[in-house]
Amino acid sequence: MARTKTVHRCTECGWSSLKWAGRCGGCDEWNTLVEELDVRGESPSVGPPSSSPARIADVIDISTAARPTGLPEVDRVLGGGFVPGSVTLVGGEPGIGKSTLLLQLVGATAAAGVTSLYVSGEESAGQVRSRADRLDAVQDALWLVSETALPHIMTHIEKVQPKIVVIDSIQTLHDPNLGSAPGSVAQVRECANRLVTHAKAHGTTVLLVGHVTKEGTLAGPRVLEHVVDTVLEFDGDRHHGLRLLRAAKHRFGAATEVGLLQMEQSGLVTVEDPSGLFLADRVTGVSGSAVVATVDGNRPLLIEVQALVSESHLSNPRRSAQGVDSGRLSMLLAVLERRCGFPTGSSDVYALAVGGARVTDPGADLPLALAVTSSLTGEPLGDDVVAVGEVGLGGELRHVSHLDRRLHEAARMGFRRAIVPRGADVEVDGLELLRVPTLAAAIAIAAVGPR
Repeated sequence: MARTKTVHRCTECGWSSLKWAGRCGGCDEWNTLVEELDVRGESPSVGPPSSSPARIADVIDISTAARPTGLPEVDRVLGGGFVPGSVTLVGGEPGIGKSTLLLQLVGATAAAGVTSLYVSGEESAGQVRSRADRLDAVQDALWLVSETALPHIMTHIEKVQPKIVVIDSIQTLHDPNLGSAPGSVAQVRECANRLVTHAKAHGTTVLLVGHVTKEGTLAGPRVLEHVVDTVLEFDGDRHHGLRLLRAAKHRFGAATEVGLLQMEQSGLVTVEDPSGLFLADRVTGVSGSAVVATVDGNRPLLIEVQALVSESHLSNPRRSAQGVDSGRLSMLLAVLERRCGFPTGSSDVYALAVGGARVTDPGADLPLALAVTSSLTGEPLGDDVVAVGEVGLGGELRHVSHLDRRLHEAARMGFRRAIVPRGADVEVDGLELLRVPTLAAAIAIAAVGPR
């Protein structure tokens, strides 16, 4: 007979305690213990093992059997497509388009004759059908059910026998055998484990939608990220159509690629020329603007970064960074003031990566610093100038990776001059390389206006 008691469990590591505490005894995180019911019964019989040891040379590599998703950008991130028996967790902010993405994917695979099941725990079947009409995802091989009880969902899976299952979302599922509410640590952990076990046993591809917290991390216990094979981050600015898909974890390939998609009325479409998209609305001859040649994954991108420096009337001047790292911005302002003689301590500084992009590449240090100095002096940079380089605390310029890819992309987009670190050992046809040793030298050579 089952015994029920109340425990407090950590949402980060799963550590449990009979009494609430402000700090977790397992991972030392604060305010992560939540109350839930712990139901325990008699230990079930394990039974015979479901597998036996085999020589590793005789084991089939399932990653070679990846099934294309129908969206090339998603295939790029996943290294070819969905792997049979894999479990993928897709996280993102509310309204960013997670449900649209997954419904479009299973609609495309169903059009190819792959039986798929879409389980909606947040919307009614009629709401999902309405979206499917807009996405052209109404296919005979695509099944739909609105359900949140895990035993019923497993019954539907056994009945339909799909190759792909979408759970939207994992936080809405619940197992009646557990006394806790949907979304609790126990429910999310146990429901995910059941789905993972089924996927491995039957070769079913399972896609889980996960919510994120206000800090931008996936909600629920940390063990959820450990049990799945792939964790995808789907993000972007809700006020822009651009969406970025990244792999934070991928057991079947590299987790360095990024997929670029554009949200339109008919769904998500592939961005054919990302650099052209980011620079489409660029206005030349304006101070405070610079173009960075960056690499996201294996893809070179040209992105405009802007800066605005204005006199502050506050005791603590503002430092605002959107799409760029605020810590790098503060460091660059200190280097500009200490090493280059540009006073910014009493000014408000605003920095922005245009178009909803997010630039974390150290190679963006130089163009961001040039944008700040351009705003301070009022002198625009050359219209045909692109910059790339990491700035050290001594004001020196340091080499960055994949410089040849960055510069070839700049030449393709029509730029004629590139400011790079002095040690750059690369040549690009049609592009004049301005090699400089320090940030001060880069500022002197850049603020000359268009030729």
